[in-house]
Amino acid sequence: MARVMIVDDSPTDVLNLKGILQKAGHEVIESTSGQDALTRVKGEKPDVVIMDVVMPGVNGFQATRTLSKDPGTAHIPVIVVSSKNQETDRVWALRQGAREYLVKPVKESDLLAKIKTVLGV
Repeated sequence: MARVMIVDDSPTDVLNLKGILQKAGHEVIESTSGQDALTRVKGEKPDVVIMDVVMPGVNGFQATRTLSKDPGTAHIPVIVVSSKNQETDRVWALRQGAREYLVKPVKESDLLAKIKTVLGV
């Protein structure tokens, strides 16, 4: 299964996402901020990143843009999972380099399907 980095400052959201992913057999790496994720992605080498948007400091849009523009991390797909449910938010996330966008609270089946899609399995 995949190594998945969850980037979210909400312990509740991390717990929910982690439960879904581990139940499906994925290995989970946790990161509590966009800045922390930018530092750790190169070393941890996740197969996919689940990125929240609203976080202090470096937000999810900024972190996604940085990861997608860096040749060392551009191949790692980012799925934005956010409470922001406007179409403009989805479009902006995709413009920053996200491959998929889900609105919280996520359905287990939707999250697992998006991971399979971005990993091409």
